Amino acid sequence: MKSKKRLKKILKIIGGIIIFFTLPTLLLFGFMYLKYNEDLPTGPQGDKADLLATKMLGALDEDAYLNTDYLEWTFKDRHHYKWYKADNICEVSWSNFTVILDLENRDNSKVFVVEQEYSGIEKNDYIQKAVDYFNNDSFWLVAPYKVFDDGVERRLITNTENHEAALLVTYTAGGSTPGDSYLWHFDDTGKPESFQMWVDILPIKGLKATWQNWTTTESGAQLPTFHKFLVFGLENENIKGLKL
Repeated sequence: MKSKKRLKKILKIIGGIIIFFTLPTLLLFGFMYLKYNEDLPTGPQGDKADLLATKMLGALDEDAYLNTDYLEWTFKDRHHYKWYKADNICEVSWSNFTVILDLENRDNSKVFVVEQEYSGIEKNDYIQKAVDYFNNDSFWLVAPYKVFDDGVERRLITNTENHEAALLVTYTAGGSTPGDSYLWHFDDTGKPESFQMWVDILPIKGLKATWQNWTTTESGAQLPTFHKFLVFGLENENIKGLKL
C-alpha cells in the first residue's frame, strides 16, 4: 500500500515537472504561431518576376560574384569554409573534422579527423554532413545569386504588407530541402533587405530574416555579414572573396 502511494506521488511529481517545462513552451509556440504564421503567397511567373530578380542581381553586381573564384568564410563561429568556386571544391571544417568536398562527384571527397585522413565506415556520413552544412550555410551567404539556378521558380508578389513588389523564389529541386520557398523584400535600389521563409525545417511559416551589413570582397562580390532571425543573430565572419 505504501509503495503504491509512493509511486503515485512520484508520478504526480514527474507530471508536474513535465507540465512546468512544456506548458510555457506550448504557450510561447502558440503565441508565435498566431503572430507570425502566414500562408504561402501566390503570384504570376514570367517576365515581371524575372525583371525583379534581374534588378536584384544588378544591385549586387552579379558579374563580380560570378568572377569570384574563391570564397572563404565562417558561419556562426562553428563551420569554416574554403570554397574553390571555380573548381567546384569546398573545404568544410567543424570541430575536429575536415571534409574536402567535391561538389560535382561526392565519391571523390576526402575526410580528415584530427588532420588524419579517415576511410572508416562513417566516412560517407561525414561527407553527407559536410554537404548539408555547405548547402545550408552557403545559402545564408550567396542565396540572392541563386535565383536563376536550374529548378527555381520565380513569382511576382504585389499584395505585401507595404504594397511593394516582392520576389517569391521556390527551389523545386537540388539542395538538401527541395520545395522550400523564400519571399525576398528589397530596398529602393533593388538590394535585398530580408526574406520570409516557408521551409520544412520551420513549423511556423513566413518567418522573416534580415540580410544586412553587406561587405564587398576583394573580388568585388557583395555578401552579407549578419542576419537577424527573431531574437537570434546569424553571422558570416572572416569573409574573403578572390579572383585566382
